[in-house]
Amino acid sequence: MQIPFDTELFGISINIHLVLEYLAFFIAFRYYVILRRKSEDHITSGNRLSIILGAALGALVGSRLIGVLENPLVDFSQENLIQLLNTKTIMGGLFGGLLGVELAKKIIGEQSSSGDLFVFPIILGIFIGRIGCFLSGIKEFTYGKETASFFGMDLGDGLLRHPTSLYELIFLVILFFGLKQFQNKIDLKNGELFKVFMVSYFGFRFCIEYIKPNVFYVFGLSTIQLLCVICWLYYSKFILQKLANAS
Repeated sequence: MQIPFDTELFGISINIHLVLEYLAFFIAFRYYVILRRKSEDHITSGNRLSIILGAALGALVGSRLIGVLENPLVDFSQENLIQLLNTKTIMGGLFGGLLGVELAKKIIGEQSSSGDLFVFPIILGIFIGRIGCFLSGIKEFTYGKETASFFGMDLGDGLLRHPTSLYELIFLVILFFGLKQFQNKIDLKNGELFKVFMVSYFGFRFCIEYIKPNVFYVFGLSTIQLLCVICWLYYSKFILQKLANAS
């Protein structure tokens, strides 16, 4: 199979990344619905709907904002501006969704933690979306730097690059089953599973940014890495508490 993977259906070119992106949303939401039916959700259906809407709006704004900030020095021509407005990143979506949820909960007066039910559907959704990123090769800015290592792959430009999307797929599988074991063996407070997921995933993304060809840095860190630091600061009380309990 050649990367980027292009296919046609009835003579119509299919954007495989876009198809898998929509499929990721659909399957992840269905998985969430199944998990909610099987669990004792202490949040009412009305409040849960408000939380989902808050998450969706926050994710929409956050994904676009961080996508633009990844390369804010671009020439603002009409073509580049359209491309920037279409740029989005799951990292901004996750953190924006988090802030959207907190704002929605404050508005409706909901005190219960709401993130645990979303953890495994989110991981599944990211996994499906990353398959699309990998198949898109250099058409999507998720590829890695050139490398002479055994892991190098031609992603469409004739150069051997780190297949960072594949690395992430492997990490997501480990994270999914690792959190399943974590959830079953450790008595977690409500909301802590989501915090562990966020800290873990943002930690992985912080590290993998070093092998991606970023072009914009502040204090030697990419925009995504700065967002990772902000996420860790947001959860700093939780991180310090868990480190203190482990020592």
